[in-house]
Amino acid sequence: MAFNRRKFMIRNASWMLMLVLLLLWEALCVGLQVPEYLFPAPSAVWSAGVARWEPILMHAWQTFFTTLVGFGIAVVVGVVLGVAVGTYPLVYKALYPLLVGFNSIPKVAFVPVLVVWFGIGTVPAILTAFLISFFPVLVNVATGLATLEPELEDVMRSLGASKLDILRKVGLPRALPYFFASLKVAITLAFVGSVISETVASNMGIGYLMMAASSSMDMALVFAGLIVIGVMGVVMYELFAWMEKRFTRWANRGSNSAAI
Repeated sequence: MAFNRRKFMIRNASWMLMLVLLLLWEALCVGLQVPEYLFPAPSAVWSAGVARWEPILMHAWQTFFTTLVGFGIAVVVGVVLGVAVGTYPLVYKALYPLLVGFNSIPKVAFVPVLVVWFGIGTVPAILTAFLISFFPVLVNVATGLATLEPELEDVMRSLGASKLDILRKVGLPRALPYFFASLKVAITLAFVGSVISETVASNMGIGYLMMAASSSMDMALVFAGLIVIGVMGVVMYELFAWMEKRFTRWANRGSNSAAI
């Protein structure tokens, strides 16, 4: 009985913590009589979301679309560059410092440039999502390939395997756990990039909706937008966590191991 209770607690810990936080949030707002235009209670946020679900859904779909497109481009570019950087020392020495320097630049600084080049709309949001999310994929794929044991490569060569065979049959499978770990990080960053661009240079998306709502002091709608972004991020994160468990089960040693 105690074991079942503990298992139930572990399985539902996040939901219980969320419920406690929402109740505490509601109690603080009601008890301290915080004005809704400063910090709305969860009940006010819920009411705003229900009352305006159609525009929220429309803008959420726009953000979701731009995020997935930018994320998809980031995955392709990150994997290609990661394979090159992790496999060839010359490419690593030539390219990696430049990529680190590029990644150190705040991506919000690129938004005005992208607006000048492509105008206000979807394209800057897609490119911002790409720019902010491709680096984790690149680094993790390169790390997975670069940490391949030299002894294993020697054994493969002794069996007549070419460099391409080693990469295809050993290197890439070896890098899968790193790859899926990077996807969970990159998708959350992609949402950040999309919303940043939408707040600066767009007439669609959750970022634009939040900016429009904040300009009219409709903080309940702003928080509703924040929650929608959070929900989309959690759903995509859990999707890639499931894929990680499905395709890299061999990398999880023991029944108590859990993907983070």
